[in-house]
Amino acid sequence: MWEMKEIRELKEGRYVNVDEEPCKIVKITTSKPGKHGSAKANIDAVSIFTGAKKSIVGPVSTKVQVPMIDKRKGQILSITGDEALVMDLETFENLSIVINDDAEQKIEEGAELLYLVAMGRYKFM
Repeated sequence: MWEMKEIRELKEGRYVNVDEEPCKIVKITTSKPGKHGSAKANIDAVSIFTGAKKSIVGPVSTKVQVPMIDKRKGQILSITGDEALVMDLETFENLSIVINDDAEQKIEEGAELLYLVAMGRYKFM
Protein backbone atom coordinates (compact mmCIF):
# COMPACT_ATOMS: atom_id res chain seq x y z
CA MET A 1 0.00 0.00 0.00
CA TRP A 2 1.33 3.45 -0.91
CA GLU A 3 0.37 7.05 -1.62
CA MET A 4 1.55 9.62 -4.18
CA LYS A 5 3.59 12.71 -3.19
CA GLU A 6 5.65 15.26 -5.08
CA ILE A 7 9.43 15.06 -4.70
CA ARG A 8 9.49 18.54 -3.12
CA GLU A 9 7.44 17.15 -0.16
CA LEU A 10 9.96 14.42 0.72
CA LYS A 11 12.48 14.69 3.57
CA GLU A 12 15.58 12.79 4.64
CA GLY A 13 14.80 9.85 6.93
CA ARG A 14 11.39 9.26 5.32
CA TYR A 15 10.51 6.53 2.81
CA VAL A 16 9.97 6.35 -0.96
CA ASN A 17 9.42 3.55 -3.50
CA VAL A 18 12.24 3.15 -6.01
CA ASP A 19 11.73 0.40 -8.62
CA GLU A 20 8.86 -1.10 -6.53
CA GLU A 21 11.21 -1.36 -3.51
CA PRO A 22 10.51 0.56 -0.26
CA CYS A 23 13.61 2.66 0.51
CA LYS A 24 14.70 5.03 3.27
CA ILE A 25 15.83 8.44 1.99
CA VAL A 26 19.47 9.13 2.90
CA LYS A 27 20.13 12.37 1.02
CA ILE A 28 18.19 14.89 -1.07
CA THR A 29 19.85 17.59 -3.16
CA THR A 30 18.01 20.12 -5.28
CA SER A 31 19.19 22.55 -7.94
CA LYS A 32 17.85 26.00 -8.63
CA PRO A 33 15.36 26.47 -11.46
CA GLY A 34 17.16 27.30 -14.68
CA LYS A 35 16.44 29.41 -17.71
CA HIS A 36 14.82 26.51 -19.57
CA GLY A 37 13.19 24.43 -16.88
CA SER A 38 12.17 23.74 -13.33
CA ALA A 39 14.31 22.81 -10.33
CA LYS A 40 15.68 19.28 -10.31
CA ALA A 41 16.07 16.93 -7.34
CA ASN A 42 18.46 14.05 -6.75
CA ILE A 43 17.34 11.54 -4.11
CA ASP A 44 19.70 8.88 -2.72
CA ALA A 45 17.97 6.05 -0.85
CA VAL A 46 18.71 2.63 0.62
CA SER A 47 16.33 -0.35 0.36
CA ILE A 48 14.96 -1.31 3.77
CA PHE A 49 14.85 -5.01 2.83
CA THR A 50 18.02 -5.58 0.75
CA GLY A 51 20.24 -2.63 1.68
CA ALA A 52 20.81 -1.82 -2.01
CA LYS A 53 21.49 1.82 -2.89
CA LYS A 54 18.96 3.42 -5.24
CA SER A 55 18.45 6.92 -6.63
CA ILE A 56 15.83 9.10 -8.30
CA VAL A 57 16.58 12.15 -10.44
CA GLY A 58 13.83 14.42 -11.74
CA PRO A 59 11.92 17.68 -11.49
CA VAL A 60 10.70 18.55 -7.99
CA SER A 61 7.11 18.48 -9.26
CA THR A 62 7.34 14.79 -10.21
CA LYS A 63 5.00 12.53 -8.23
CA VAL A 64 6.53 9.43 -6.62
CA GLN A 65 5.13 6.55 -4.58
CA VAL A 66 5.56 6.74 -0.80
CA PRO A 67 5.04 3.37 0.94
CA MET A 68 2.90 3.06 4.05
CA ILE A 69 5.32 1.64 6.64
CA ASP A 70 3.68 0.03 9.66
CA LYS A 71 5.66 -0.70 12.83
CA ARG A 72 4.20 -3.55 14.85
CA LYS A 73 5.07 -5.55 17.94
CA GLY A 74 5.29 -9.33 17.91
CA GLN A 75 6.48 -12.28 19.97
CA ILE A 76 8.80 -14.94 18.56
CA LEU A 77 7.21 -18.37 18.94
CA SER A 78 9.97 -20.45 17.34
CA ILE A 79 13.13 -20.15 15.24
CA THR A 80 13.89 -22.58 12.41
CA GLY A 81 17.09 -21.93 10.44
CA ASP A 82 17.00 -18.33 9.25
CA GLU A 83 13.24 -17.85 9.77
CA ALA A 84 11.27 -16.94 12.86
CA LEU A 85 7.61 -17.69 13.51
CA VAL A 86 6.17 -14.50 14.99
CA MET A 87 2.76 -13.87 16.56
CA ASP A 88 1.52 -10.29 16.14
CA LEU A 89 0.55 -9.04 19.60
CA GLU A 90 -2.33 -6.94 18.26
CA THR A 91 -4.02 -9.23 15.72
CA PHE A 92 -2.66 -12.58 17.05
CA GLU A 93 -1.86 -13.76 13.50
CA ASN A 94 1.24 -15.90 12.91
CA LEU A 95 3.88 -14.71 10.44
CA SER A 96 7.08 -16.21 9.12
CA ILE A 97 9.82 -13.54 9.01
CA VAL A 98 13.35 -14.04 7.68
CA ILE A 99 15.96 -13.12 10.29
CA ASN A 100 18.09 -10.27 8.98
CA ASP A 101 21.71 -9.70 10.00
CA ASP A 102 21.24 -6.01 10.78
CA ALA A 103 18.44 -6.46 13.36
CA GLU A 104 18.93 -4.07 16.27
CA GLN A 105 17.15 -6.32 18.76
CA LYS A 106 18.20 -9.70 20.15
CA ILE A 107 16.25 -12.41 18.34
CA GLU A 108 15.45 -15.40 20.55
CA GLU A 109 12.40 -17.53 21.30
CA GLY A 110 9.86 -15.84 23.58
CA ALA A 111 11.25 -12.35 22.94
CA GLU A 112 8.91 -9.46 22.13
CA LEU A 113 10.23 -7.17 19.42
CA LEU A 114 9.29 -4.64 16.76
CA TYR A 115 9.01 -5.43 13.06
CA LEU A 116 8.20 -3.45 9.92
CA VAL A 117 5.42 -4.18 7.44
CA ALA A 118 5.78 -2.57 4.01
CA MET A 119 4.05 -3.60 0.78
CA GLY A 120 3.29 -7.10 2.09
CA ARG A 121 6.85 -7.77 3.27
CA TYR A 122 8.22 -8.04 6.81
CA LYS A 123 11.51 -7.18 8.50
CA PHE A 124 12.78 -7.08 12.10
CA MET A 125 13.89 -3.65 13.26
